[in-house]
Amino acid sequence: MATSFHFEPERVAYFEAAGWRAYYDRRWFAMLRLIVELCQEQFRIPFPQSLLAAYYSIRAAIAWMPKQHNEQKVQRYLEEFYRIARRYSHLPFSPAKVAGLELRYFEVHRRLVGAADKSEFVEALVHLHSALFDLTPEQVHESARLRVLAADTVDRITSGQSTNREEDWRQLEVYLRQCYQSIHQALSQ
Repeated sequence: MATSFHFEPERVAYFEAAGWRAYYDRRWFAMLRLIVELCQEQFRIPFPQSLLAAYYSIRAAIAWMPKQHNEQKVQRYLEEFYRIARRYSHLPFSPAKVAGLELRYFEVHRRLVGAADKSEFVEALVHLHSALFDLTPEQVHESARLRVLAADTVDRITSGQSTNREEDWRQLEVYLRQCYQSIHQALSQ
């Protein structure tokens, strides 16, 4: 189902790629700034609510980092972020459902790092993108596949297997751009 939500795939890809880099470098202030800008530009969240949304997003990321983490705490932070995002974006998703699907994406990503078969990972992202953007699984399958390629690239970088980190960061952003262009195209139909 089409929605009136509009975003710029190139900007979302930039913010997400730079945000991943800040996350893995543990540059929390840089990550905060990037998420605030993303929230303001793409979700139309005004300041100071954009700062609060970014706070919840970063708290979820930090809470998720330890292998032994409190999933309810992570879910709670994600749900608060999505509550604010829904309010201003007017996307029709359920914050609780999307937060649960994002948590599932986190779990599957972590578990499948280095695995050859990423079908479960693609499926987790299909469910997340479908619920978030109110699109059919068929409409978001390509975006999910591309997002997995981006995740595989960040895993190669962060595991030390990359032979050209800067080129891999550039390629990661290309995958994310293609991912969000696919969603943008589906929303425009």
